Amino acid sequence: METRRYVALDILRGMTIAGMILVNHPGTWSRIYAPLRHAAWHGCTPTDLVFPFFLFIVGVAMAFSFAKFSKGLTPSTTKKLITRGVLIFITGLLLNAFPFYPLNPNPELSWGANYLNYLNNLRIFGVLQRIAMAYMLGGFLALWLQKPKKIAWGVVAVLLLHWAILYFFGGDDPYSKEGNISGPIDIWLVGKSHVYRGFGLPFDPEGVLGVLSGAGTVLLGYLVGGLIQRSREKIDAVGLLFTLSLVSLGLGIVWSIWLPINKPLWTGSYVLYTAGWSTMLLAFFIYLIDVVGTVGKLNFEKMLYPFKALGMNPLFAFVMAGVLSRVARIFAWQSVVTAADGSVSTVRLTFLSWFYRNVCVPIFGNTELGSLSYALCYVALFTGMAIFLYKKKIFIKL
Repeated sequence: METRRYVALDILRGMTIAGMILVNHPGTWSRIYAPLRHAAWHGCTPTDLVFPFFLFIVGVAMAFSFAKFSKGLTPSTTKKLITRGVLIFITGLLLNAFPFYPLNPNPELSWGANYLNYLNNLRIFGVLQRIAMAYMLGGFLALWLQKPKKIAWGVVAVLLLHWAILYFFGGDDPYSKEGNISGPIDIWLVGKSHVYRGFGLPFDPEGVLGVLSGAGTVLLGYLVGGLIQRSREKIDAVGLLFTLSLVSLGLGIVWSIWLPINKPLWTGSYVLYTAGWSTMLLAFFIYLIDVVGTVGKLNFEKMLYPFKALGMNPLFAFVMAGVLSRVARIFAWQSVVTAADGSVSTVRLTFLSWFYRNVCVPIFGNTELGSLSYALCYVALFTGMAIFLYKKKIFIKL
């Protein structure tokens, strides 16, 4: 089968990475527009669509890259899956650990005690770790099942298994922050001190149980990628994808009556709902870029070139965005700051926070717009890096 290139896939992947960087690096966390915040627990904001979009695209791209593996799951393909998955997982773990020593050590403790305390509180899971585990499980199932119908049943199986574990092993309210079983599983595996604590209690939104449903997101992307490949014309793929997107959205909304749409738990209803939006957006960009291409003097591929470049080195750009924010903390300094009311305080600044305070705030104010302007500059920085790499034909794959 001839594998046709879909530029829309590269552009959408780049847009997704830009979105991931944007929502992770505001000027200040106290000034964020509502759509750029995650839902407090149940529900789905535009920000909650970004991560599943990327996992979905991983699955779509996997269908193209796995097309040459006609023999399915073999020792060779298994090795490739595990090797790449472990590499991505370790990269995420190293990103969590960077700069590999405590920046604010306790002066009453020895260096060794401070370092041991640092390691004892290192978060094990994260975005890259979820990508790695979902990629490995989803890839394993795709190569093992091979046939689209079997893979579809595989999606049903992992989503129902994930639901059953949540429902039967959770508390009186199995989908609540306090009553779910996902958090205790991670605590049992790695300990309280190694999981995310941003919800007011030890709970990791990228923990182990969500890998099951995360693999479901990857497999839905894989099925969509297969449909695209088998379509005789790209316009045929567009119509089919739009139809499937509505079906997936509808199923997700109906299932949410009993199983809430929830990103931290990565519930089955959330998988179907976000896959519906992912499929619709992919169909739109295939139509806009690969089918229409140009309207008058407007060339959509050229207009979206920065995202195409970003989509060719997506995980590298994401990692570098995380590294820079951590490097900035290494070189932080104390500075005296005068507030608008005239009060004076001492704060710890980095070159990034200095840029926000001295460039973004004077122009846009200490407002949501000022915070967003900083985030957009941050995205532009790594988009520029991606454009440079793309022009030099440098592709760094994790």
